[in-house]
Amino acid sequence: MKQEQAQIPVPDRAYTHGGIFHADDVFSAALLKYLNPQIRITRGMPAPGDEEGLVFDMGGGAFDHHQADRRYRKDGTPYAAFGLLWEAFGTRILCEEDAERFDREFVRKLDLSDNTGVPHEIAGVIHDFNPTWEESMEEQDRIFQELSDMAVKVLERRFCHIRAERSAYEQVRAQIRQQPGKILFLERALPWKEAVEGTDVLYVIYPSLRGGYSIQAAPVCAGSMELKKPFPESWRGRSREELTALTGILTFGFCHQSGFLCAADTKEDAVKVAEAAAR
Repeated sequence: MKQEQAQIPVPDRAYTHGGIFHADDVFSAALLKYLNPQIRITRGMPAPGDEEGLVFDMGGGAFDHHQADRRYRKDGTPYAAFGLLWEAFGTRILCEEDAERFDREFVRKLDLSDNTGVPHEIAGVIHDFNPTWEESMEEQDRIFQELSDMAVKVLERRFCHIRAERSAYEQVRAQIRQQPGKILFLERALPWKEAVEGTDVLYVIYPSLRGGYSIQAAPVCAGSMELKKPFPESWRGRSREELTALTGILTFGFCHQSGFLCAADTKEDAVKVAEAAAR
């Protein structure tokens, strides 16, 4: 995030272009509404002159991307208005690392679609709310405001999940420091795969929402289907009776056919399952 932009205030008024709207200006408006719920966003042409307020997606200013010298990210993705606003204000909402990740996973894709026409599901849905050639344009400003209000809720939920994932990461890393070794026990189910990346943890045990305890094999890295040490092939797909006979663990009741997940009725037996698999 550019430090010189980081102190830009979010005013009570903003302006963007009228006519056909896109995901870029809808989410730009939503971001400003998230930051300042009192903001009033006006659509029209041309860009206002000496009025106070923030202008985006038109006018050639800091938050427009239509000029010849438009800016690009390091990976070559061009900025659109949403990306320029996120660059300026994102770290007021998320930490630096999470703000950059949100740009990479969400904002950047919308920016690319707006600049190049690459298909994007959200962009397509928003575009469909524009009137067809057979319909009146009179309601377009009202629809824009409704869509941007809806987009605020999308952002709110995204940010909520991102913050929860950050909290989970920190909690799991703390547990790893307290429980060094190949087996990690968590008091409740929460996202853990990113936190165990690069550690010695092979198996994670946590209370199952279905009752009992889940024992899950850790992937080599978050998002990978490859496991550090899958559960033995001899266990996979076996019945409860067969698993007990094979291992001697009384409440060992399930091993997934793909070797990534097991289940036991008690914490003690879940630990035994993990210990047996780790040998």
